[in-house]
Amino acid sequence: MPAGRSRSERYRIARVFAQRGLVATSHSLAAQAGLRILMEGGNAVDAAIATAACLVVVEPTSCGLGGDAFAIVWDGERLHGLNASGPAPAALDAEALRRRGLAQVPTEGWESVTVPGVVAGWAALARRWGSMPLTRVLAPAIEYAERGHPVPVRTALLWQAAAARFGQRQDFREAFLPGGRAPRAGEIVRQPDQARTLRLIAESGGEAMYRGPLALEIARYAARTGGYLTLEDLSAYEAEWVDPLSTRYRDVEVWELPPNGQGVAALLALGIASRFDPAPAGPAAGGSRFPDARWSHLLAESLRLALHEAYQHVADPRRAPVPVERFTDPAFAAALALRIDPGHAIPEPIPDRSAAGGTVYLCTADEQGRMVSFIQSNFYGFGSGVVVPGTGIALQNRGAGFNLIPGHPNELAPGKRPFHTIIPGFLTRKGRPLAAFGVMGGDMQAQGHVQVVSALVDGGLDPQAALDLPRFRVMPGGHLALEEGFDPELARALAGMGHPISTGQAPLGFGGGQIVWRDPESGVYVGGSDPRKDGQAAGW
Repeated sequence: MPAGRSRSERYRIARVFAQRGLVATSHSLAAQAGLRILMEGGNAVDAAIATAACLVVVEPTSCGLGGDAFAIVWDGERLHGLNASGPAPAALDAEALRRRGLAQVPTEGWESVTVPGVVAGWAALARRWGSMPLTRVLAPAIEYAERGHPVPVRTALLWQAAAARFGQRQDFREAFLPGGRAPRAGEIVRQPDQARTLRLIAESGGEAMYRGPLALEIARYAARTGGYLTLEDLSAYEAEWVDPLSTRYRDVEVWELPPNGQGVAALLALGIASRFDPAPAGPAAGGSRFPDARWSHLLAESLRLALHEAYQHVADPRRAPVPVERFTDPAFAAALALRIDPGHAIPEPIPDRSAAGGTVYLCTADEQGRMVSFIQSNFYGFGSGVVVPGTGIALQNRGAGFNLIPGHPNELAPGKRPFHTIIPGFLTRKGRPLAAFGVMGGDMQAQGHVQVVSALVDGGLDPQAALDLPRFRVMPGGHLALEEGFDPELARALAGMGHPISTGQAPLGFGGGQIVWRDPESGVYVGGSDPRKDGQAAGW
């Protein structure tokens, strides 16, 4: 809490406080499922797995059993990182696609499918910290799949878009278009195939997905329909434990996972921005006047430089040289900061790595002080469009994160993980846990992390106010997109500083975030849930 401000001033907008545990995510039913596990005696990791499994059922437009996941876990003493992203199949390489005349990896079909990692991620977390059997933790998700669940508004809109995209595919229609169309808001959807699959996963501790009956179904369907995934690809897969990376920003440490994800872009952008002083926040109705035009400009320019570095270098470090150290090097950040004109924009284009949505984020905390920052995704809504019949497994299109540029660090190769957009975040202060946070939305994720961290640290906003704040998005063409509701005076000032401005974009284009904040004085948890999504923060 900034000096000179009382706790009541710090939490002017916050709505959810809890002492014994808290869950925040993008769908209210999933948040309640995680809370249910906490109230039944589970810990933050149990709650995170339960919430994630429930999201597969109730928000299939954004994640699925055929997707990937990443996590940062505070176990009560230290941070741990989990990379549960899958590699390209052994039978797929860049040269084969180039020979077919392709300049980039397709976003649909088997060419875009990589090994699904999310179930292996759940299993790895459960083995290390789970206090309940998976059969109990996955019970809420199985119940919603069998008995049905009402579809909220934003999910219904995304489902309709997916129907237009994949409605010609028989496998997709049978699994996700009940009655031959996308469900409307408020309609009940039942998914018995997913219920059976989740039960197999729960009873086998995840083994069914990689070395059991589900793996056989995936491999057989691929062989029958021209796919590349094999039983060997699946059986060889394991999630990987990694050490999170950090950079100091003001009086906090910001933590992200190392590549193949883009979290290092957020670290570098914050390192650059830390070379400048933020504008002071002043009181205003309902919150504070933050940020001003100068600070928005400096954050945007810091992000532009950081994203350019990330798109040049981020790849699978097991298979390509990735200069990870430069993203957390204060000297490198200082050198890049010298390229920023504090009064005028340099709107250089960045590569187009935007995506059409397809991610969920959640964070949990328990009475013992454990906290989890977790994210899972199918990439573009419903991923590749390939659905394994009879299973409810929609396979991701993360292969579209590769490129086909010969010699590029992120060039598609067998057994290699692609550049990944999804990133969980975490904050500590003096080595103690402060917040688990994340923002979904393709290349908006690193940008959202930077803006939310600045709002929390520089603006002194509480979690809900930090998420409510209108956002900007540095776009590939060099212009700055401003969210609907962005202050018109601020927009005019940014345009006067040389930023090409576009306005009126839909809220979904600016991500959706969640935060669990731990008050450093009282230990009380404070939750925030982004109004751009259908979720909530729930505690007890």
